[in-house]
Amino acid sequence: MANESSLRASEIKKALLTQIEHYEEDLHMEEVGEVLEVKDGVARIFGLSSAVANEMLEIESSDTGEIVTALALNLEEDNIGAVCLGDYLQLKEGDAARRTGRVLSVPAGPEFLGRVVTSLGEPRDGKGPIQAATTMKVDRKAPGIVYRKPVDTPLQTGLKAIDSMIPIGRGQRELIIGDRSTGKTAIALDAIINQRDSDVICVYIAIGQKASTVASVVERFTEEGAMDHTIVVAANASDPATLQYIAPYAGCAMAEYFMYEEGKHTLVVYDDLSKQADAYRQISLILRRPPGREAYPGDVFYLHSRLLERAAKISEDAEIIAAHPDIKRPGGSLTALPIIQTQAGDVSAYIPTNVISITDGQIYLEGDLFYSGVRPAVNVGISVSRVGGAAQIKAMKQVAGRLRLDLAQYRELEAFAQFGSELDPATQRQLARGERTVEVLKQGQYVPMTVEEQVMAIFAVTRGYLDDVEVADIKQWETAFLEFMQSRPAFAERLREEKALSDELESQLVDAIAEFKKIFGGSAAAQAQAAPDVDGEAEAAEAEPAAAG
Repeated sequence: MANESSLRASEIKKALLTQIEHYEEDLHMEEVGEVLEVKDGVARIFGLSSAVANEMLEIESSDTGEIVTALALNLEEDNIGAVCLGDYLQLKEGDAARRTGRVLSVPAGPEFLGRVVTSLGEPRDGKGPIQAATTMKVDRKAPGIVYRKPVDTPLQTGLKAIDSMIPIGRGQRELIIGDRSTGKTAIALDAIINQRDSDVICVYIAIGQKASTVASVVERFTEEGAMDHTIVVAANASDPATLQYIAPYAGCAMAEYFMYEEGKHTLVVYDDLSKQADAYRQISLILRRPPGREAYPGDVFYLHSRLLERAAKISEDAEIIAAHPDIKRPGGSLTALPIIQTQAGDVSAYIPTNVISITDGQIYLEGDLFYSGVRPAVNVGISVSRVGGAAQIKAMKQVAGRLRLDLAQYRELEAFAQFGSELDPATQRQLARGERTVEVLKQGQYVPMTVEEQVMAIFAVTRGYLDDVEVADIKQWETAFLEFMQSRPAFAERLREEKALSDELESQLVDAIAEFKKIFGGSAAAQAQAAPDVDGEAEAAEAEPAAAG
């Protein structure tokens, strides 16, 4: 009996100890807050004293029972200002609010390629749900300088004016800035389309645009075969300001999945950050944050800097990145192309100057150039890439070395020549060369060129082989010449491999240009001869009735 009682006592003791150990696990205690007011998408919540900034909160509607997610932005002494990420109209005073213990995250992964999604990663293209196993924090710290490496690899946009004079490298932040309707988005779309045959994953973030505009962009991507490697994040003009504010961070997080987890190269287009700043100003004023310059809140610089600092080229040294908790694979990159809209060319306004100071250069598009037919309407005087030649192959450096200077001098001479009646022969030659250079740099939308084709065309104009071609015939000459060179694929293949214009290759290119000019000269003359004499035909037509009479 003594043994049985002692055994029973030990079992009871063990059971009690187990219960005590797991007591806290079974204890469910949660902090529940109460909604004080809801207006314009912002909820004031009382009682969640332990909430942290950017934490996701869940507000349960007492009428419908649905859960609306909110983002804690203002942490004040006696309440929290949270912006609602869903339908705030179903919320009212007295609704219960709970903490989630998680900062705002979005789903991410290869499942998103080819899809159009909202700022929260929900599909909006009607192709069904997206099953993503991973989530990424919307707002995360940028990688430190130890984990980065210098930008040294070109990211070709396919546009001669940019790849030759304002080159963009993988991991760079290059601002596209200009007035409304000057072709800012066109440059970004061409850059995305040009990556269709490369290993670059693209994310296009449309902020505050019409749904029809976004639909036409998606249709164009599909037609050009670029949608397979692209994610479109759409925060349309009809969406709440909160979703427009979050969209760039969400799109960046989706791109960071490929950079951090898979070590791939990514390109993110923010179109445009002016509208994001406006949405953030709207939210801030509703949250009763003090307005500053141009009514923007004081932290609007931080709004864009913490976003654009996430662009980086990650080190390829596995030992270095092993110390970073988030980077799983070395060698990835995130290239950022933010777009900013100016008012009447005023680049000294608050938001433009902010973003110019954050980025590694800017492509400035000028309205006067655009409307005079120079497209892309790049002003080479103000535009700059602070990465420079590091983001160019050697062949492009060889042919485009003086291009920027020559073009800038031509612009000055062009303005001067308007007032001069007689110009010396040297000035006339420089003006003639400048006119032909401008014609060569003109390029239609959705027709990006390979870097080999760009080198050939720029070589022809900078070395003076087009000086005897009429300006009106330059585009026709260029198109026909590139078609002629396609019949000699060995030259382009060798140039692609060597990435430099050796003496032998240069000699081959000069011979090809000379041979083509003989063909083009004959065909141009034949076309001129075959073209109908409009004036002669008109005179004959007038003479016939007279003769008949």
